[in-house]
Amino acid sequence: MKHFFLSYIFVALIVVSFAGFRGHRFEEPPFQIFPDMKNQAKVKYQQPSDFFADGHAMRKPITGTVPMGFAVPTKPASAGFVAQDYEFTHGTSYYFTGKVGDFYGDGFPTEIAVTPALIKRGQERFNINCAICHGLSGNGKGVFTKYSTVLPAELTAVGFDDSASPLYRPDGKIYDTIANGWNQMGSYGANISVQDRWAIVAYVRTLQQASKPAAK
Repeated sequence: MKHFFLSYIFVALIVVSFAGFRGHRFEEPPFQIFPDMKNQAKVKYQQPSDFFADGHAMRKPITGTVPMGFAVPTKPASAGFVAQDYEFTHGTSYYFTGKVGDFYGDGFPTEIAVTPALIKRGQERFNINCAICHGLSGNGKGVFTKYSTVLPAELTAVGFDDSASPLYRPDGKIYDTIANGWNQMGSYGANISVQDRWAIVAYVRTLQQASKPAAK
């Protein structure tokens, strides 16, 4: 027992000598075992900086630019709310939600004209945002699958575009998945504009048609 108390006191003295008493202030910076990125080589808001000629760390927006997620208002806010193309579900129509009431709609909204230019735009956005998981051909075998056990949807699977199939996904459902995510797929609502989401839907339908065997 005597050895236990002696060991206890010895350990306590080591802890106190290393950590100090409560309220004691050290002159040197604290010793951090796990820094957790608390100290980074970066500029901080409202702080001076020698890197820029004007000495300011904070930079002004480039003249004429509009931040991602916003659009230049067409009328004052006092005149009423106008839903923008970059947002999640602030608009309530089929164009913004992919839904008609409580159900996913099918077909494209009147605001969208399905043209070769729209499909080309959809291909570009698909290759940037979707192909990493779903593959360039929509077969669900993108490069992501080489490093993960998650299996992305095979967009060109038989029945995916057949309204009589239980696998069928209406246009509004595909749009909603892009905007808000589904299962293990995250939301792309903040990355892809409303029009570009519909462009991707149009391109997915094109991939599905292209994957079908040629008629004899």
